[in-house]
Amino acid sequence: MVSIKIAGTVDDSIVDGEGYRFTIFTQGCPHNCPGCHNPNTHAADGGVTVDIDTLFAKICQNPLLSGVTFSGGEPFLQAGALAALAEKIHTRPLLDITTYTGYTLEQLTAMHDSDVTHLLAATDILIDGPFLQEKRDLSLIFRGSSNQRIIDMNATREKGCIVLKNFD
Repeated sequence: MVSIKIAGTVDDSIVDGEGYRFTIFTQGCPHNCPGCHNPNTHAADGGVTVDIDTLFAKICQNPLLSGVTFSGGEPFLQAGALAALAEKIHTRPLLDITTYTGYTLEQLTAMHDSDVTHLLAATDILIDGPFLQEKRDLSLIFRGSSNQRIIDMNATREKGCIVLKNFD
C-alpha cells in the first residue's frame, strides 16, 4: 500500500490548472515562502495519511475532470508516491497532471533523485519556482508571482529545452 500525507483535496477546482480539476494539497513544505496562501501545509507533522488507491478511486468517480493537480505543501517531498498515483491517473483517458513546486525545474533535475525524475516524467504541466511576495501579481493565471513559470513538460521533453505554456 502506497500512501501520501495530504492537507486536503478539492474535488472541483478551476483555479489550480487548466480545466476542471481534482486538486491534492500535499502536507509538508521546506520553502516557507512569505505570503504563501497555504501556510497550513508547511508542517511535516500535520495533515492526514491517505492511500493513493483511495484517492484514485475518488478521482475516477468524477467523469467531468480534465485532470489532477498536485499542489502543496511541496509535492516533490513525496515524489515517489505521487508518481505512482500519476501513473494510475494516466491510465484514464484525457486526464493530465499539473504539479506545483517551489523548486525550479533546474533545481529538481539537479537533485538526481529517481523519485523526483519519475514524478517529472509523469507531469504534463509543471508550475515551478517559489512564491515571491515582491513579485506577486493577481492578474497571472494559475500562479501567484511573476517569477513562477508554467512549463509544458511534454513539449519540453520533446524539444530538449524548456517550453513555456501560454494561456493568454
